[in-house]
Amino acid sequence: MPVLMEKQKDIFFEEDDLPYEEDILRNPYSVKCWLRYLEFKKLASRNVVNMIYERALKELPGSYKLWYNYLKLRRRQVKGKCINDPAVEDVCNAHERALVFMHKVCINDPAVEDVCNAHERALVFMHKMPRIWLDYCQFLMDQCRITKTRRTCDKALRALPITQHYRIWPLYLKFAKMYDLPESAVRIYRRNLKLQKENTEDYIEYLKSIDWLDEAAKRLVNIIDDDSYISKEGKSKHQLWNELCELVAKNPDKVTSLKIEPIIRQGLKRYTDQIGVLWNSMADYYIRGGHFERARDIYEEAIETVLTVRDFTQVFDAYAEFEKNVIGAKIQTMEETGASEEDDLDLELRLARLENLMDRRLLLLNSVLLRQNPHNVHEWHKRVTLFKDKPRE
Repeated sequence: MPVLMEKQKDIFFEEDDLPYEEDILRNPYSVKCWLRYLEFKKLASRNVVNMIYERALKELPGSYKLWYNYLKLRRRQVKGKCINDPAVEDVCNAHERALVFMHKVCINDPAVEDVCNAHERALVFMHKMPRIWLDYCQFLMDQCRITKTRRTCDKALRALPITQHYRIWPLYLKFAKMYDLPESAVRIYRRNLKLQKENTEDYIEYLKSIDWLDEAAKRLVNIIDDDSYISKEGKSKHQLWNELCELVAKNPDKVTSLKIEPIIRQGLKRYTDQIGVLWNSMADYYIRGGHFERARDIYEEAIETVLTVRDFTQVFDAYAEFEKNVIGAKIQTMEETGASEEDDLDLELRLARLENLMDRRLLLLNSVLLRQNPHNVHEWHKRVTLFKDKPRE
């Protein structure tokens, strides 16, 4: 405001302005009179137009139309300018003057400060108008004023009724993801989810992007357990469950607050069409954690309990691939460090495990088919054939 007053010394009016000046003298509280005058002077210099707006708002501080058009004009005047440009500071000043409960913030450049002040003054009277808040927040975001933007968004949420909050949150969440400030973004998202629970999946994706996988897994568990939750992305509970299993199984060192085995075993009871995938996920969790013997126990339990050929094939192939990888890793280690007698014995043991697994394949598959139908005579004959060299069996 002081900057603007200093500039008024160079402003003069032409003779053609007299009818409009007389009109507003007679009707100083008529918005139409001021708008007619502004329309007439739209091609005048920036300082002249801004001064007329300031005069109008001094008489009509409660006019949404005047404030909206004025702030829009001020932002357009500084579009594309450097953030240190005096004109940009003017816009910030305009915003600053509009806010009701805003503390004065020291901004280096007077021009940006002016624009902020204009908005702040507008919001003294227009604090129930979400459009003004949105424009001001967007302007601050464009100026890369991180703290000021966050505080202004918070003030908007406090000033507006809760029924209008849905208009502020999309811009606030967009701002939260713009910068590498995960702590602030997570706090903003948590506040948002109290009002808009349907944004949980967006929050989970953001947590994955910043590698907060433990928090992401806990949020997934919450929406899976919540029967009233409806996925904004159209995902079923089944898809969310698979997503959880994949997330936890592939990141055993980062997801520490959940126990994977009870979760997957619960899934084995609920989603019978994904038995093979879930067993493999559980085994993969232990493999990535370095618990190879526990992984073998899981694979063995799986191939002895699955009821379909498809599930058996998925588990058996993963089991065989695991054993091959273990053998390959051992051979590579022996080549790099040299082989001792103990290493040779260990390698022979691993090769024997793989050979035994491959030899058992037909018998294990036969067991699956008999679990499906114990009265299948054909499969019983095949089983007898498989045991022909073992009369006791």
